[in-house]
Amino acid sequence: MNPRNILFGALITVLTGCSMIPSYQRPALPTAALYPGVDGTTTQVALSVEQLGWREFFTDAGLQELIARALENNRDLRIAMQRVIEARGLYGIQRADLLPDISGGATGSRSRVPGDLSPTGRAVTSEQYQAGLNLNNWELDLWGRVRSLTAAALESYLATEEARRAVAISLVAQIANTYLLEVELNERIAITEQTLTSREDSYRIARRRYEVGYASKLDAVQAETLLNQTRADRTALLRQRDQNRNALTLLVGVPLAAFETRPLSMIEAGFVREISAGLPADLLMNRPDILAAEHRLKAANANIGAARAAFFPRIVLTGNLGTASAELNNLFGAGSSAWSFSPSLTVPIFEGGRNLANLDVSKARHNIAVADYERTIQGAFREVADALAERSWLALQIVAQQATLAAQTERTRLVWLRYKNGAAPYLEVLDAERDRFTAEQALVQVRRALLSGSVSLYAALGGADAHKAQ
Repeated sequence: MNPRNILFGALITVLTGCSMIPSYQRPALPTAALYPGVDGTTTQVALSVEQLGWREFFTDAGLQELIARALENNRDLRIAMQRVIEARGLYGIQRADLLPDISGGATGSRSRVPGDLSPTGRAVTSEQYQAGLNLNNWELDLWGRVRSLTAAALESYLATEEARRAVAISLVAQIANTYLLEVELNERIAITEQTLTSREDSYRIARRRYEVGYASKLDAVQAETLLNQTRADRTALLRQRDQNRNALTLLVGVPLAAFETRPLSMIEAGFVREISAGLPADLLMNRPDILAAEHRLKAANANIGAARAAFFPRIVLTGNLGTASAELNNLFGAGSSAWSFSPSLTVPIFEGGRNLANLDVSKARHNIAVADYERTIQGAFREVADALAERSWLALQIVAQQATLAAQTERTRLVWLRYKNGAAPYLEVLDAERDRFTAEQALVQVRRALLSGSVSLYAALGGADAHKAQ
């Protein structure tokens, strides 16, 4: 039989062979159908998260520039991208096993046998030359073992690509939150410096009143204490800002020039676009970590097929087709064709339970992948629910905090009047000043937290592809 016909028939057999991979069934959604406090409807002004690239979602030009630079230079993202390339290469290596490994080659040899070793008693010089194509240990994938491994490699590659997307979306959110913290710290530092100027004046007045005998030394010491506390607060905020800028530099991946940020009052009204939370089922298609977990589940499912196929015989083909001659000038002459065909059959008879154990391992890993997939969904559900609750309650907290600050400001004014009229000790003034300063700082922190809540919701919903709208 012509070996080319054999190879062609084997290829047809492989391509039409059976598969041992179990039918894939996506696990049921292990969460509620709706988020707490959300009815699932979408307003006309609120877009779904997949409709917005990060340039559409974040409207601040300074933040957009930082994100763009980070997507080009961040080292974690570079590592994730190289892992995608690595996984794609591993998939290509595994996929190559589906096709015959054919190589071409030529060999030549010349040897001399001395007369005392020759059957004729005379020295003999012999030559042999060969050229052709070689088929190297090609497995006929009758039971789908190689195809199962290839499918598993493909799913692993796709999972790695989704992991890269998750890193990119996380990076965008980290930069946005770090940028917002920079805005918050700048505003708190500005408040602290204004307060510091006021308390320096208060200390000078208290000291002068003590020096002229109009007030006690205790009033001057208390004013000095409050002044030093404010200086300490300012130093702590400056330290936090320097550390935050170091964190931002690490995220961006390149040194940052000095930059100024706008106050919260100038950015909070339009810092981000309004987005719809949608339904928890939408997370299955939007969240890259969930998609990665599902690809890992499919890979584990495919590995079961490979483990099942190991129970059946394996047929491996080896052969070559070409020409051979004892003389080099006749290598391609008439009648010099040569071929060999060496199929081998391996039937598992006794392997000490290895195949059974391997199948058990594959099933256990599949069950682990199912639990991991469901846990990832539950974690994503909680992140979205937390972000929604954060936005809802922080909006109310801002109203309460504004009322607190207004009350503290009025209290400070009244206490100062009482002190000037001799109806209150200076300690009440100090307490009122301290409480008002704390309320001012807290209000800035809550306003920043509300913006960070929108960033967290964007990331929790899966964002859009981080490279969209660049």
